[in-house]
Amino acid sequence: MGDHKGIPHAADRLLAAIDRVGSPVCVGIDPVLERLPVALRPAGRSPEHGAAAIRAFSLGVLDAVAEVVPCVKLQSACFERFGSHGVEALGQVLEEARHRNLQVILDAKRGDISLSAQHYASAVFGDEPGGPAPDWVTVNSYFGADGIRPFLRPGTGVFALVRTSNPGGDVVQGSRLADGRSVAELVAGLVASIGGDYLGTGGYSALGAVVGATRPDEAGALRALMPNQILLVPGFGAQGGDADSVRPCFAADGRGAIVSAGRSVIYAFEPDQPDWIDAITAAAMALADQVAAVTANPRGTYTPGCEPRSSPSALEGEKQL
Repeated sequence: MGDHKGIPHAADRLLAAIDRVGSPVCVGIDPVLERLPVALRPAGRSPEHGAAAIRAFSLGVLDAVAEVVPCVKLQSACFERFGSHGVEALGQVLEEARHRNLQVILDAKRGDISLSAQHYASAVFGDEPGGPAPDWVTVNSYFGADGIRPFLRPGTGVFALVRTSNPGGDVVQGSRLADGRSVAELVAGLVASIGGDYLGTGGYSALGAVVGATRPDEAGALRALMPNQILLVPGFGAQGGDADSVRPCFAADGRGAIVSAGRSVIYAFEPDQPDWIDAITAAAMALADQVAAVTANPRGTYTPGCEPRSSPSALEGEKQL
C-alpha cells in the first residue's frame, strides 16, 4: 500500500480535505489529445508522445485546481491507452496530486474475485510503502462482497458502482425485483451492509458509492439506504447534472457526498487560449461555489464535525437478484 500520511482512514481524510477547502467537489481529469490546448498537442502519434502530452496537461490541471478543490479523479483509461508510457504518466500525475495535498480517486472500475481481485488491488494501491497510490478506487459491484473487500485495505477507500449516470445503465440498475426494489437499491443495501465494517471516526465508511448526478429522482432513496456512505456523484455539468439534481445526495447536515465534474472544468478554454490554466481555475471555482451553495455552506466556511450514524441493518433479500 502506498504511504497515506495524516488521518489513516480514507473517509476521514476525504472529509478533512473537504473541510479544508469548504466545498465537496472533485475535478475529473480525463485527458483526450484532441481536446488539449494547441500548444500541448504532440507532433507525433506515438504512445510516448501521447503520454507526454496528457501528462503535461494533467499537471497543468493540478496547478489550476489545487487551491480550489479537495479532490481529483484520474480516469485510468485515458492514460492506459498509451500503454506503459501512459501508466508511467498516470503514476507521475498521481504522485504530483498527492504532493499538492489533493485526495485522489483512481477511476478504474476494477472488478474480479479471489486472487485476481487481490492482484488488481495490489496494482492499484501497491505493495511497496512510499510509492504513489490513490486514496480511493472505483470498483464494479457485480461480484458482490467478493469483488469489493480485497480493495478495502487499511487506509484505502472504495467507491462501488450503485447507480451510474449513463442511460444504458437503466436496463440493469432500474429493473425491479419481486419485492419492488430496484437492482440499484439492492446493490445499495449490499454496499451499506459491507461498509458497516469499515467506519471511520466521522461516521462514514471507507466503502462509498457512485450515484450519478442525473438520477435525482432516485438519489434520495439511495441516500437513505446508505447513511454511512460517502456518495461520489459524477455527471455534474457536461452530462446534465446541476445543483438541484445533486441536492438529494447530501445528508441533512450538508455532508456525505462529493460532486465530480470533468469536461465542464478541464476543457473550459478555447483551444488556442494561452491562459488555459486560468480558465480551468475559474471553472473549478464556479463548480465549487455552485455545490457549496447546495450544502448551505458558502465556500470557505464548511462546518466540520459529524455525529456517527448507526450502522445499517444486514442486507435482506440478496438472493432475489
